[in-house]
Amino acid sequence: MKSLGKHLIIEFFHCDRSILNELKILENHLLAAVELSGATVIQPYFHQFSPHGITGVVVVAESHFAVHTWPEYGYCALDIFTCGDNVDGRKALNYLKEKLRAANTSVMEVKRGILDLPQSQIKHKPDQDTA
Repeated sequence: MKSLGKHLIIEFFHCDRSILNELKILENHLLAAVELSGATVIQPYFHQFSPHGITGVVVVAESHFAVHTWPEYGYCALDIFTCGDNVDGRKALNYLKEKLRAANTSVMEVKRGILDLPQSQIKHKPDQDTA
């Protein structure tokens, strides 16, 4: 069934704790993952908590990538929500798993915007022609 978007809800366990608490490194990894996926960056925003932890979001033309870290547990929660068929969230997922050195991963994929319309009428952008 055709949907407007795909949402990957990802948990990384036993990550490199130092990376999970280094804002610039984490930001660079997330931006590289966005680029690798084929998404278009609109605006990144990251925040460092005290004494540890980072939350970041990269708003992309196709929706968003978000990361939340708990370095004290070696845990990272990641959301990759994209619309359309031109972004490969799995490439970003695999890249980040390697860069954060996650030993264990849990991934749930949710289709978003499943509409009761013929596939030819489901458009991801208002200016798309119906095929």
